[in-house]
Amino acid sequence: MASAGEPGADTAAEAEKPKKKDRTHWLYIMVLVAIVAGIIVGLASPDTGASLGVLGTLFVALIKMMISPVIFCTIVLGIGSVRKAASVGKVGGLALGYFLVMSTFALAIGLLVGNIIHPGDGLNATGDPAAGAELAAEAEGEGGTMEFISGIIPTSLLSSLTEGNVLQTLFVALLVGFAVQAMGRTGEPLLRGIGLLQKLVFRILAGILWLAPIGAFGAIAKVVGDTGFQAVIQMGVLMGAFYLTCVVFVFGVLGVLIRLIAGQSIFKLARYLAREYLLIVATSSSESALPRLIAKMEHAGVQPTTVGIVVPTGYSFNLDGTAIYLTMASLFIADALGDPLTIGEQLSLLVFMIIASKGAAGVSGAGLATLAGGLQAHRPELLDGIGLIVGIDRFMSEARALTNFSGNAVATVLVGSWTDTVDKDRLSKVLDGEIPFDEQTMVDDDSHDRKPAMSGSETS
Repeated sequence: MASAGEPGADTAAEAEKPKKKDRTHWLYIMVLVAIVAGIIVGLASPDTGASLGVLGTLFVALIKMMISPVIFCTIVLGIGSVRKAASVGKVGGLALGYFLVMSTFALAIGLLVGNIIHPGDGLNATGDPAAGAELAAEAEGEGGTMEFISGIIPTSLLSSLTEGNVLQTLFVALLVGFAVQAMGRTGEPLLRGIGLLQKLVFRILAGILWLAPIGAFGAIAKVVGDTGFQAVIQMGVLMGAFYLTCVVFVFGVLGVLIRLIAGQSIFKLARYLAREYLLIVATSSSESALPRLIAKMEHAGVQPTTVGIVVPTGYSFNLDGTAIYLTMASLFIADALGDPLTIGEQLSLLVFMIIASKGAAGVSGAGLATLAGGLQAHRPELLDGIGLIVGIDRFMSEARALTNFSGNAVATVLVGSWTDTVDKDRLSKVLDGEIPFDEQTMVDDDSHDRKPAMSGSETS
């Protein structure tokens, strides 16, 4: 990436390179066509649509298969290339502090909007005991906060890469990165080897992404086949309020922060990440875009050290969309069952969710299971109401995933600005479209150009 001292050098070098023909725009056109086709199949033949859900599941599984190696390579390369370990600790501390403040703020916004709109008023619904009991058991099986923390340590050094646990991979990558860093010049061959491995991983990932239309077709067909539009219409007020809240949070709250702190436009950042947003909508999983977010943030001028710490950690600790969902869904269920939460109960639930939402990414069926755990801890009689939103949770999960993804993208830029680990000149040019992202490989072949920028942070 661009040298801090010579911002124009990289741009000139890149301009001299022969332009590779980008064929990936056909991929995303195919994804849009697949989404429309999935809706049609789900409406015309619900049973067939429901049976096609396995295609979406398989595609997301392929993406998740690549997450651990992407995170491992990114963090080891980032930390191993920085001489001062203190700079990594500074990035991590700022990131965690920011995540705590923003997730608490998101939870509070959810409560505020829920109390203003009261989306469940007048529904006079009856709950589904089976759905509530099943999700409560699932949430209980995941354990409490201490179990979540102890689960960060893997059974062996290599098991974190094979089990697909993001936090375990992050933990091991930190250990390896600092160990390679301590080896000095002796560790440079290891860094070169891991750099080649990273390029291989991104090549494989680029190939997998061409299966996105098939995955999107199956996922959308299943949702429409299982739910139909009638259930969505009945819960439209809740969905509309939730989507509106997420939009206000991203373009209002996060937009103001990135403008004031980094001097960038949230709209330009959203345009830069447009293809990732489409991929998330198609799969309803922000994890499907995690490797691409890492690659794009590095391309935009944020140093690998910062990207490697902020992005993976944010996927477990900075779940703004999930936080908004948890509080709004709790209020909706209580109002719909005619048993509203008092202000004291809402505040108590807020404190609980601040902790519970940090482990949401590690829970199967994250949003619903964590919601069930919160209701069980505060108002067990409301558990039966979980069944009221199971049908539309899939639609709401898309907004959750998009908001979580946006929050982590903004967090990466903000932490980079605070720690002076982002090339602001390059960031502006990338967001303006002057330095396009290489969609073919997602790898910066001139990664050695990043070293001068990193050396600048070492002396700061």
